[in-house]
Parts: sequence; C-alpha cells; structure tokens
Amino acid sequence: MEERRPTTDHVARIQAEWRRERPDIDVTPQGVIGRLHRLADRLGEELRLVYGHYGLSEGEFDVLCALRRAGEPYERAPGELAVHTMVTTGAMTKRIDRLERAGLVTRRRSGNDQRGRIIALTSPGLELIDRAFTEHMRNERRLLDLVTPPEAAALETLLTTWLARMEHPRTSGSD
Repeated sequence: MEERRPTTDHVARIQAEWRRERPDIDVTPQGVIGRLHRLADRLGEELRLVYGHYGLSEGEFDVLCALRRAGEPYERAPGELAVHTMVTTGAMTKRIDRLERAGLVTRRRSGNDQRGRIIALTSPGLELIDRAFTEHMRNERRLLDLVTPPEAAALETLLTTWLARMEHPRTSGSD
C-alpha cells in the first residue's frame, strides 16, 4: 500500500494559526485529538451510509445487533439492551418502538416479571440484520484497508490502551 501523508492537513493549519496567535499555549494535543475527532466524524458518515441503505438509524442498527449477538432466541430485556448499546432506557424505548412498527422486533411480557418486557428479533428482523451486518463488516474492512495491517494492529493496541485508561482511570495515590 502506498503511503500518503498530507504535508499540511486541516488540523495542522489550525495548530499553526494557534501557535502564531498563542505561542504561550502548547497545542500539541490538538494534533491527536483534533484528528481523532475529524476521523470519527468521517467514519460515522461512512458507516451511516450502510445503515441508511437498510432503512436503519445507527441506534436501530445497534439494537438489532445487540439482539442478534444474544444468540437464539435473539431476545433481551430493554434494560439489558440499553447496557449492550450504551444508551439510556428512554432512548432505547424510542428505538424499540420504531423497530416494532417496522416489524423487525416484538415486545412481550417477561415470564418471570409481569411488569418486565422482552424484546425479540422477528424473522424479518433477523434476515435484515444479517444482511446489514455483513455489508457493515465489508464497509469497515474497506475503511480499515486505508492503513496497512501493521498500522491497523498498532492503532488497535494504542486505542485499546487509551480507552481502557479513560474508562478505568486510576484513583490518585492507589499504585
């Protein structure tokens, strides 16, 4: 794969302007954070194209994936879905409502708790998420192929470490 590095990208131009205007401030972090932010936006746009092809929002795609990953019979409680998709139960209710109207999921009372509900994939929902996920993985492969396999492996290691430190920061004085 041919290595292409822009001599000056958008973030580099912003950093140069800040260095000129505020030489007293270290803008080095902007090089990483700014590029990650721009990359996340671009990746999100590319991923949403696939979701849209199947008539799904990103959140609805996430719900269907969480149900599919549960294995047969492809069902979870709404609270469990919220945990598996990292959204609030209120946001989950809206997603489930739309998916139910589209015939992709069903809602039923829990056998153990009559107040509780169980959300399950329907046959059309299972068929749709299997096709959508297959295309999603092809799309992610296309995007990741913009870097070499060693670059991708190094990036995954760095991002895994950084995310773990963000999600589980050490408390001061506990080493």
